[in-house]
Parts: sequence; C-alpha cells; structure tokens
Amino acid sequence: MRQMSLIVPPELEARIDRRIARYPERRSASLMVLHDIQEHLGHISGDAEWWIADKLGLQPIHIHELVTFYPMFRQQRPGRTLIRVCRTLSCALAGAGSVHRHLCRKLGLDEKRQDLQTTGDGNFSVECVECLATCGTAPVILCGDRFVESATPERVEGMLEEERVAAGHGFEP
Repeated sequence: MRQMSLIVPPELEARIDRRIARYPERRSASLMVLHDIQEHLGHISGDAEWWIADKLGLQPIHIHELVTFYPMFRQQRPGRTLIRVCRTLSCALAGAGSVHRHLCRKLGLDEKRQDLQTTGDGNFSVECVECLATCGTAPVILCGDRFVESATPERVEGMLEEERVAAGHGFEP
C-alpha cells in the first residue's frame, strides 16, 4: 500500500460515504467522488487518486483513467481565479481564439497552449475547454462561476480588471 499524505476532512468523507451508499456498485460512484475531491482540493492529485481507489475498492489505475480521460478533472492546482475559454465550433467561429490569445498575452502566458496554465503569482489560470453550453452567445468564457458571453478582447480587459480589484490580484497592464 502506498503511503498517502492526503487528509480528507471527516465531514467530506462522511458526505462521500453517503454518496457511495446510493449506488448498487461502489465503482459507479467514481465520477461523483472525483468531483467531491476536486471541489475540495481544486485538483486531483496522485494521492487523491489512490485515496479514491482505496475508498471504492478499485485499483488506482481505474481512477487515473477517469482523471486523464475527462477534461473537467485537473491534475494540477489552478490559480485563485480560473478562466475557461470555450473552444468548440460556435465559439471558435465567433473569435474564441483571439480572446484566448489576448488573455494569455495580458497574463503573460503561452498563447499557443490550450491546457491549464497558471500565472507565476498563482492568481490566474487559463484553459480552453469543450462546450460551455451557451453557443448562442459565443464566444464564451467562464471566469470562476461567472459567464462572460459575447466575449471580446475589450470585455476580457473589463473582466480581468474586475477580478483584479475584487480579489486584490495584480498584473501588468
């Protein structure tokens, strides 16, 4: 057995236990438990994969396969403000690429990368994702829990300024 440094708070473990009890097969709760752990940690670490596997009576590879297959699970901790840029067809045709490039330039990130990138100060993360389900208002950004629809570089400027002021983030204009 692998030595784990992950400590799951008792209230979270109790919630996970209740969730698992709703399924006829423990394995069927895998995705829901992954969501619970990611909500708590901000990402799914290797220790988290092992903890979940142990909790569900599975091999760690079964959990790792889910984490690496589904794009909603992150293997690294995002910045304090997570910005997701939709890259599906409607958004791509409406200019999501230019919005993503603008965000990356503004935050000092590599505009060619679409995977999760975090600023050096840990304040912002940007990633491209599949469908944010508001195709009629493309391109769309999800900044934290807030949608920015019909996104443009100018609207992105305003969003970043609001986030900076609200959370005390700093970045070079």
